[in-house]
Amino acid sequence: MKKRVLFYLVAFVSTISLQSCVTNYVVSKPATYNKEYKTDAKLTALDTQLEKDKKTLINSFISEKAVALSNAKNSIKNSEIAKAIKHNKTIDNILAEASTYIGTPYRYGGTTRNGIDCSAFVLSVFGAAAGLTLPRVAASQSQEGEAIDKENLQKGDLIFFSHGRRISHVGIVEDVTEEGEVKFIHAATSKGVMISSLNDSYWGPKFRFAKRVINENGDNYNNLATTNF
Repeated sequence: MKKRVLFYLVAFVSTISLQSCVTNYVVSKPATYNKEYKTDAKLTALDTQLEKDKKTLINSFISEKAVALSNAKNSIKNSEIAKAIKHNKTIDNILAEASTYIGTPYRYGGTTRNGIDCSAFVLSVFGAAAGLTLPRVAASQSQEGEAIDKENLQKGDLIFFSHGRRISHVGIVEDVTEEGEVKFIHAATSKGVMISSLNDSYWGPKFRFAKRVINENGDNYNNLATTNF
């Protein structure tokens, strides 16, 4: 009888213990799984935000570069426009001054409107209209400025002639027509200050080369400020 009672008691205790272990296992497993899931979700959200911040920063940088580039282009464009206006104004002043001499008689060695030679005419015009002091004689004037091909001549360029080996005459380009004809204003021994053409049978063969003493900025080349005799 005692042995039977002891058997049932041991069996009851074992059943209770087994149920307790099963219960503890079932309860603990979901808690651990939820904790890991929440950690992964936070990391994913952080990565997403970092990616958004990165894109925002890159877009901001690109936008700033575009604005800076646009401002730089506008600045350069405005500067070029200002230079072109200054250049054109300087050339217009030179030609306007030169035109006031038309009809002035030629006089070798003359330097006034009562009588003037070719180099004195050029010197006087550029001095009054552009503040440029050129050498006194044509041969020396031909050493100044930048050499220009005949095909690239523009208003205000100087063109030089010779009757022999030495440069002996100078004129100022007054116009270049669409057909390429070069007209120049100069002090000729025959009729004084007048406008002639390089197509002329007399002046054409005597043309030697051209120089530009007013650059594209409307300034003189080499800051010329000396007078040579």
